[in-house]
Amino acid sequence: MIRIISYFVIYLFGVSVAMAQVQSEEITIHNKAIELPGTLTFSKENTPLIIWVHGSGPVDRNGNQPAQNVKANYIKQFRDAVNKENIGFFSYDKRTANKNNQEFLKNTRLRDFAFDAKEVITYFKKDKRFSKIILVGHSQGSLIAMLASKNVAKYISLAGAGETIDQTIVKQISKNNPTLGEAAQQQFDTLRVKGKIKVIHPFLMSVFAKQNQSFLYSWMQLNPLEEIKKLTIPVLILNGDKDLQVNIEDAEALHTAKPTSKLVIIENMNHVLKDIIKEEDNLKSYHASAYPISEKLIETIVQFVKK
Repeated sequence: MIRIISYFVIYLFGVSVAMAQVQSEEITIHNKAIELPGTLTFSKENTPLIIWVHGSGPVDRNGNQPAQNVKANYIKQFRDAVNKENIGFFSYDKRTANKNNQEFLKNTRLRDFAFDAKEVITYFKKDKRFSKIILVGHSQGSLIAMLASKNVAKYISLAGAGETIDQTIVKQISKNNPTLGEAAQQQFDTLRVKGKIKVIHPFLMSVFAKQNQSFLYSWMQLNPLEEIKKLTIPVLILNGDKDLQVNIEDAEALHTAKPTSKLVIIENMNHVLKDIIKEEDNLKSYHASAYPISEKLIETIVQFVKK
């Protein structure tokens, strides 16, 4: 019994030491007036560093959007998982998640998010504690990371679209209401030609509201299939087969546009990277951190990063 207890104490001590090895630093990076506060975690020096580029919405460094009741905590789970594999990780509050940036957001365009990511990369390129930088772009961040990836070693697209945003939105609307989908296409056609929409369809006001138009216009100018072709670094494309927002076909389209990339479809993974067994848990997982992150996702990324 004494021997068993001794082994147990030694085991707990080993676990506590391992946990203590993960160092954490709070760092705020600036893109002019824009503040990007984030968290850096790593277990030791001379290891790879992953920098995370967020998807759409006011996403914080942990993958949550309190105002939208999104509490999946998926980025925090991702951080903890890769840290255990001796990979550093940095994520920051997206400019739209930081109240201090509110007065500077009025004229934000999609490329501005890429400029934010470039500032983060520049900061860590000067940090000699890390052997290389890998950029992970999630959802909308997949395209943003493509635009920002000039000075990194590797690029990972995670649940990234394989078409322009107007095509995606029209498809999503048409799925539930074909007639409204046609109307959305007409609105996008007007926006593409004129740069603004004066008469907005009453049922599409949430999409084409005046304050959204300039951002949508900037976004629809960028085609991920064209942008991914420009990359000259190793590329990994990932998508989950339980993703309700981005289809497997999008990942396949990106892979076709960049044949030298590696494509992996993760079984049972949804858009917020959770391992989903029961279909009724898919949407629930957006609002609870209890659902586990996909182990296959972490395994695939670790292999790619360390290769």
